[in-house]
Amino acid sequence: MSDADGGDLPGRLADLDSELREAVTDIESLGVPPWHALSVESARRIEDDLFSSDADLPVGSTLTLAIDGPDGDDLPLRIYRPEVTPAPTLVFFHGGGWCLGTLDSADDLARRLCRRVGAVVVSVDYRLAPEHPFPAAVDDAVRALRWTREHDASLGGDGVVGVAGSSAGGTLAAATALATPDGTAPAVQTLLYPITDRDFTTDSYETNADGPLLTRADMRRFWREYLRSDVDAANPHAAPLRARDGDLEDAAPAVVVTGECDPLRDDGAAYAERLEAAGVAVDHLDREGMCHGFLSLADEVAAADAAFDDLAAATRERLASAAAGESAERGGPRDAD
Repeated sequence: MSDADGGDLPGRLADLDSELREAVTDIESLGVPPWHALSVESARRIEDDLFSSDADLPVGSTLTLAIDGPDGDDLPLRIYRPEVTPAPTLVFFHGGGWCLGTLDSADDLARRLCRRVGAVVVSVDYRLAPEHPFPAAVDDAVRALRWTREHDASLGGDGVVGVAGSSAGGTLAAATALATPDGTAPAVQTLLYPITDRDFTTDSYETNADGPLLTRADMRRFWREYLRSDVDAANPHAAPLRARDGDLEDAAPAVVVTGECDPLRDDGAAYAERLEAAGVAVDHLDREGMCHGFLSLADEVAAADAAFDDLAAATRERLASAAAGESAERGGPRDAD
């Protein structure tokens, strides 16, 4: 079997989609050491350099601002408005193991969500560990959701607000859905390869321990920096898979995206199963041949681009259902006399 078919390649690359394998090989050819081998500051600089995009993905408008955070300091946000408003809103949390990531490194995902879902996207620059360990990021996420609900109309929103996040940001989206600031679940929780538990023994961790793009050693390091102690690992706001069944029954409908070659694949799958067992509507979009972070490569990988279309369609459907439900509760539109 040829290299193009995945033959004669390290096991960690052999099962990847061929276009994704090429993209990953290009990234790895830069010679960047694994995340766990770097200082946090160095990893932050490299992550920002690698994933901040100059891609031409126009949206209606963008605005970067700051609100008062839970501790009184600034909490930066970037607002992406689609061409047509009013529109539903997604509060978005970037990935990076709770230690890395900026508004700029998440710009491509935020723009794609805005364009393909047709939603206002509020991207949140939450506080990072280890300077600000758990629960600082969750507190910031909850504050951002509360502020967005209060000011949704001025942002171009139509009153329907959901949450979304990638990787560690997916954890924050799920945690925010469990810790809703006003007791009302978001319209949707769109979780892109989320971290849902600190369990390094799952099948996907065993199979994909060496990555690519994310390894088990990386995740051990991220969890170590994020948590104050082992006690936090049992807190459902840190590890949503630890939530009690009763706390999941009123959770938001979910769109969960996972990749076959991601060490976090079983984290997302297990959470989707827990939600479904609790009676929550779930779209679990599991993609063969995809590794962690594949949606950020949608401009290079056709299968990733198609997956983004699918998650956007599922998210739109959940947002539309929430809008219809709110209209029904208000009695729906009245017929003209």
